[in-house]
Amino acid sequence: MSSERDLPEPGEVVICTVREITSHGIYVNLDQYGGINGFLHVSEISTGWVRNIERVAKPQQKLVLKVIRADKARKEIDLSLRQVTNEERRAKIIEWKREERAAAIMSLVKKRLGLSDDKVREYSTRLEEAFGTVYGGLEEAAKRGEKALAALQLPTEVAKAIVEIASEKIVPPKYEVGAIVELSSKAPDGIEQVKKALLEASSSSAEIRISYAGAPRYRVRIIADDYKQAEKAMESVLEKIKNTIGKRGSFSFKREMSRKHGGP
Repeated sequence: MSSERDLPEPGEVVICTVREITSHGIYVNLDQYGGINGFLHVSEISTGWVRNIERVAKPQQKLVLKVIRADKARKEIDLSLRQVTNEERRAKIIEWKREERAAAIMSLVKKRLGLSDDKVREYSTRLEEAFGTVYGGLEEAAKRGEKALAALQLPTEVAKAIVEIASEKIVPPKYEVGAIVELSSKAPDGIEQVKKALLEASSSSAEIRISYAGAPRYRVRIIADDYKQAEKAMESVLEKIKNTIGKRGSFSFKREMSRKHGGP
């Protein structure tokens, strides 16, 4: 985990807490590195001129910053705000929220079982090594239960507590994709053909929802555990509807905005 390393690397994006604001820059503490000191020079706040630095941040505010220099000998960290992209900022906030949630869940496991700090660190390390992050392991435990943790060889009571608490605190994310489909058929049993196309599409996925949107339009929504899975299912459904209608009917669709439900 990030907090176990001495210093961040140049180019790394970090979460910081504002400690002091001066006319020449902002002093911060790096949350994921034991609160070590960092400095954001006024020239690295914005590409333009900063008229009032106090409008940029307030004491105790959280900032997402990029490391531009890390002096290992003096433990001095120079940081930048203007070099952080919107995508980097969003990704870092999600990562940080997950770390905070994971720490809170493991703290509850510790309290329930009366574990030592060393044991909590040991079990957290096992989760991180197996799943990439502690939160990733907890999320899998919430989804799949104790079988998700089988390979970690955790004590039975620990695995059970992790699953129970993770299931209470984590809502695994779901991804929803959609499309508006226009269908018609010139066949004598055209209405039945349209119904058949929709019914066959419905049976192709347990997570598909088809609703009437005004003749000849239908709304198709698919919900899956990850975005790629949802997209693949949508492509399959649209192809199935098109093939069922065939040459004696017409088929067109317009995609709708995708959504994410749950998760940090």
